[in-house]
Amino acid sequence: MTAPEPTSTPSRSPVGPPAAPPIFATQLDALEFRMVSWWARHGILLLRLSLGVVFFWFGVQKFFPGLSVAQELATNTISVLSFGHIPPAVSLPVLATWECAIGLGLLSGRFLRVTLLLLFAQMAGTFLPLAFFPHETFKVAPFVPTLEGQYIIKNLVLVAAALVVGATTRGGRLIHDPAAAERAEEIQMRNSRLRRRFGRAPGQR
Repeated sequence: MTAPEPTSTPSRSPVGPPAAPPIFATQLDALEFRMVSWWARHGILLLRLSLGVVFFWFGVQKFFPGLSVAQELATNTISVLSFGHIPPAVSLPVLATWECAIGLGLLSGRFLRVTLLLLFAQMAGTFLPLAFFPHETFKVAPFVPTLEGQYIIKNLVLVAAALVVGATTRGGRLIHDPAAAERAEEIQMRNSRLRRRFGRAPGQR
């Protein structure tokens, strides 16, 4: 009786350590990390300053009748809202002062809560010409805006930017690290629950 022949096992290639990423990919990842980190540290400040420049710049123009391309729509809107009681000679410098105050508040970073309230109130008024004067703000309402209509619709970006700035008025920050952001969200949700239940967050008296 012959013994069974031993079966040969397939040879396996040795498993080595994972290949290191290319040097260029590593350098690119490090560069992206530094860029995102810089954006997170300085993005809100730059956003606030750019908003301030826009409001102050456009506000100053309204002190000089005929210089601002938006002055006619703005004064006509205020005239409609006031039932004709506020003439352009009054409404235009008031609006100019309002916008300059918003710009200075954003540029200085002082009284941000009041500044943002003024901004949101002013922004709400800027959209009214779309309803009050559709023939001037649309070529084909509501799909094809005129140049004036585009000027108004772009204010959606300013509103969104102001919301981001407003989200940091209580000391909040942007966090670029995903793990840190997830941990921060957990803490924020816990503090929110405690605030709703006890009227204050941990550490407050």
